Amino acid sequence: MTSDPYTYHEGFGNHFSSEALPDSLPKGQNTPQKCPYDLYAEQLSGTAFTAPRTHNQRTWLYRIRPSVVHSPFQPTENPLLTLQGESTPTQLRWSPFDISKEDEDFVQGLKTVSFAGEPSTGGGLAIHIYTATKSMDHKAFYNSDGDFLIVPQQGRLDITTEFGKMMVAPNEICVIPRGIRYSVALPDGPVRGYILEIFGQTHFEIPDLGPIGANGLANPRDFVTPKAAYTKENNVDWKIVTKFDNKLFIAEQNHTPFDVVAWHGNYVPYKYDLAKFCVINTVSYDHIDPSIFTVLTAKSPVPGVAIADFVIFPPRWAVSEHTFRPPYFHRNCMSEFMGLILGDYEGKTGGFSPGGASLHSPMTPHGPDTKAFEGAYNAELKPVRVGDNTQSFMFETSLLLKVTPWALRTCGKVQEDYWKAWANLEPKFNA
Repeated sequence: MTSDPYTYHEGFGNHFSSEALPDSLPKGQNTPQKCPYDLYAEQLSGTAFTAPRTHNQRTWLYRIRPSVVHSPFQPTENPLLTLQGESTPTQLRWSPFDISKEDEDFVQGLKTVSFAGEPSTGGGLAIHIYTATKSMDHKAFYNSDGDFLIVPQQGRLDITTEFGKMMVAPNEICVIPRGIRYSVALPDGPVRGYILEIFGQTHFEIPDLGPIGANGLANPRDFVTPKAAYTKENNVDWKIVTKFDNKLFIAEQNHTPFDVVAWHGNYVPYKYDLAKFCVINTVSYDHIDPSIFTVLTAKSPVPGVAIADFVIFPPRWAVSEHTFRPPYFHRNCMSEFMGLILGDYEGKTGGFSPGGASLHSPMTPHGPDTKAFEGAYNAELKPVRVGDNTQSFMFETSLLLKVTPWALRTCGKVQEDYWKAWANLEPKFNA
């Protein structure tokens, strides 16, 4: 992977001001009678006007033409983008999802794996796989239903947004909030990755640190947001695709949607390098709960209960004494969807590969497989590195996830023998 060619604003949750031309932001007000450079003022609201100031999110965009200049929307299809499915308590694991041999761009390559709730009520989430073999050509996409947290697994994404450009590589993530238009180019060829979508006006936050203190985990300064950049393309046909109530619609316009010369606000796209995560872990005994690895959370109205958490299992030291160090056997009130960006996962010794996934539903037992258990059960407990050259992650939710027909059957990637990972765990009881 080559270096990122773009520059960014730093910080999480900040109110940013960004100009591609000098003095292109109005001074002292948002909607002057005439904006600098005769730009149009347009507000993008990510929360209700009356949301508490601590959670209110909006941005003012100053653009060459307002985004309302387009033809009526017409329905278009992606049958694999669906909120139809069934629930199962069975542990599921998928081999790496195939990248299509056909030409498909980022939008055409969206495939839903699992979901809970639905967008029209503003509650719930969906988990998608994306694959693509070509760049979006004079096509922009925005999600009317919710925020996308995008986890590249293969290949960089060169993303042009209304706010500017960002390059997102494997072992980085980006979040593109609801309503923001963007286009995805592929500088390295075919791509694959994972998406966590949260519906409605709930947005991702960095978790509270409590007694950890003021620093640690995902530090705010390590999140970056694009700087204003614009193109001045007119009399060129563009297609604007939106996901609206989980259906795709398309409109046309004869100018670029990426004509924002300046903007200011706190409702923004951003990215984060997972290698910058500051790991917190035990230095005495016991395996600490995986919540210590939370990068981002989308809170529910119930304190301490998340609609969704994004959790990683990064490289780190394991030093705990007289302790079974891998993840413990567990039955959880949450749903756990895991993916693998690169390398191997410490709790499994085979079958869980980069580009694949697993799902453990509420109260369904799971834990280390037989070989991983035996290795840790008999290991010498000296300080060791864990997870070097690997990166696994988890989308965890308090909701019960249904699985789509494509994910259960059509994709052909479900490992029917996954249950055998635990079949040879024998009793060790010696009383």
